[in-house]
Amino acid sequence: MAGPAVASTTLSRVSSIQVADQTFLAAPGTAIAEVLSAANNWRRWWPDLRLDVREDRGDKGIRWTVAGALTGTMEVWLEAVPEGAILHYFLHAEPTAAASKSVRELAAANRARRVAGRDMAFELKARLEAGRPAGVAPAATAAR
Repeated sequence: MAGPAVASTTLSRVSSIQVADQTFLAAPGTAIAEVLSAANNWRRWWPDLRLDVREDRGDKGIRWTVAGALTGTMEVWLEAVPEGAILHYFLHAEPTAAASKSVRELAAANRARRVAGRDMAFELKARLEAGRPAGVAPAATAAR
């Protein structure tokens, strides 16, 4: 007769840098993807990172492997919604010098990466929503 089932207590390691954020853009995923796919923008948004495309999902976003100041993965997922898309930004990484970082330094690094993601999202928003009055659907603006 078998004994009682024993639950596993193995813990997995969580990355020191964990960012998950989202922003609504009143623009189609194809327009967002066009700007997002330009590598020169990546260097501006994340100058200390080297990004290699792991998966280009077109109007659904991009997944990268990250090297440089961080090692890990990053993704921008574009979720189509009525009148635009939600830009989801994820970063899971380790600083290259993580062993020497204090808890306070890691918290500051997480905040800096969250701000960099927000800066990217708001730049896309400003660029792609330029000239669209608040409350007016993107299609109505394009038809003018």
